[in-house]
Amino acid sequence: MATMTGKRGLMEMLRAEGVKYIFGNPGTSEGPILDALEDYPDLKYMLTSQEGAAMGMADGYARATGKPAFVNLHIETGLANGLSLLHNAKEGGTPMVVTSANKDIRKLAEGRSELAEMVRLFAKWSVEVTDPAQIPSVMRRAFTEAKTPPTGPVYVGFSANALDGEADMEIIPSASGYFRLSPDKRSVADASRLLADAERPVMVVGDRLAQSGGVAEAVRVAELIGARVYAASYSEMNFPTDHPHFMGRIGAGMPGGHAILSKSDVVLAVGTNVFSGFFYFEGRALSEGTKLIHLDSAQREIGKSEPTDIGIAADPKVALAELAEALESSMSGSAQEAAKGRDFRMADEWAAQRQARDQRLQDRFDMSPMSAERMMHEIASVLPRDTIIADDSVTSRDAIHDAINFNQPGSVFGERGGALGWGMGGALGIKLAHPDRPVVGVIGDGSSMMTVQALWTAANANIPVVYVICNNKAYRILKLNMDVYKQQVLKEEDPQSQYLQMDFPNPMPIAGIAEALGIHGRTITDPSDLAPAMREALELGAPAVLDVSIDGSVEVR
Repeated sequence: MATMTGKRGLMEMLRAEGVKYIFGNPGTSEGPILDALEDYPDLKYMLTSQEGAAMGMADGYARATGKPAFVNLHIETGLANGLSLLHNAKEGGTPMVVTSANKDIRKLAEGRSELAEMVRLFAKWSVEVTDPAQIPSVMRRAFTEAKTPPTGPVYVGFSANALDGEADMEIIPSASGYFRLSPDKRSVADASRLLADAERPVMVVGDRLAQSGGVAEAVRVAELIGARVYAASYSEMNFPTDHPHFMGRIGAGMPGGHAILSKSDVVLAVGTNVFSGFFYFEGRALSEGTKLIHLDSAQREIGKSEPTDIGIAADPKVALAELAEALESSMSGSAQEAAKGRDFRMADEWAAQRQARDQRLQDRFDMSPMSAERMMHEIASVLPRDTIIADDSVTSRDAIHDAINFNQPGSVFGERGGALGWGMGGALGIKLAHPDRPVVGVIGDGSSMMTVQALWTAANANIPVVYVICNNKAYRILKLNMDVYKQQVLKEEDPQSQYLQMDFPNPMPIAGIAEALGIHGRTITDPSDLAPAMREALELGAPAVLDVSIDGSVEVR
């Protein structure tokens, strides 16, 4: 035990937890934290000029390292600005400890906010510390909550007196934690029998599979049963995109996704919500004859929205390994032959998909403005093999996946949760986690303007991220969503929309904003200029922005 101030106790706990960066935008009440940092040069405060940029940086850093990030915002006002990306962190399961300070409790302060209540809907755990003696135990629990599956953000508020007051403290960090929970043996046996007998098996994977490090095990199971594999989300590398079993991303709540899944007799959903979407659709996502096996570390999601035949609450990596062993020992010769037959058919289908992709690129190669496919083709041609993509492109995402194969864990990170603005800060956080690897942020023009202030941090801290802005001069996602709404909800066969307030008559000058901040910025309209400009930006060793003019029509595949 040692007597120390609350602010020093907080710093000692951060050091004990292995924290290197504090991502934040402080204010008056956070003065004690900044004062204490003067004695802790190993803790670097990554200052942002807008809270969304801080949240994005923390999210990217936490996901790239697999460790909880630490965020410091200002009282209720700054905290409120960070809530949209805190929502993303909650939905995506990003381990994060978010803090802000509050007014002193020793007097009845007018306007004192209930900060813990304010963020409760967006955090796994939310609490306010009002006594300095509470700080070590609360911080220990905060980091434990953040990294315990299902992982996610927590919030800790500090009254001013808790930071400045003194107490006897014992600095003990959170336990390392061994969270790989094994599945019930009967569930594995039942699931293996159902999958071995399946004639049309489908696997749907999500980001909690990637978070568990179980991609290799998922590949093994898919190959054993001859399953078609779809990604419910691809905000992390959850299945190799160049594997012949991988058929791309799927919107299970959309008519096309529903049709695909309903053709299956057994669906194995791994590490994903079953099945979420923004739009209402009638009936079940699966047909009545389709069996559902849901394997997930998020026990709360199992059986939540769709009738589930077998629910397995366990670490995806561990459970898939056991499932693979059960299949190898129990699959009959005829079942193995049937799986191999499906392999051959999928290989042909996969090759046809590649051919269709290449044909689409050629058909759209000479478009003006350039197509998203041409943009990503030119960029991919000069990217180093170890490049990490921070994807906040929204409607250009298909083009990214057409041009780049993701087959290594940690090669791509994307927005999840629905709140735009993640990518500008997210790319910076990823770069801090991997300073020796190139990081390219592929960002939609609308999304970039949500947190364009991240460029100031990039310049101020000289973080060498290359941003590619997909500038289609519109909120194209709103146009696409409007068509979906009219077709799926209003049941209009030939939807016609004026797309009110969805175009940008005055295009957003992202390159100009970058240049004003001292960052290399260039506007690209000619596709032949893009690859050389990308090569130049990568070689700078400094932040850069390529603002690329692309087609914004609503033609979809």
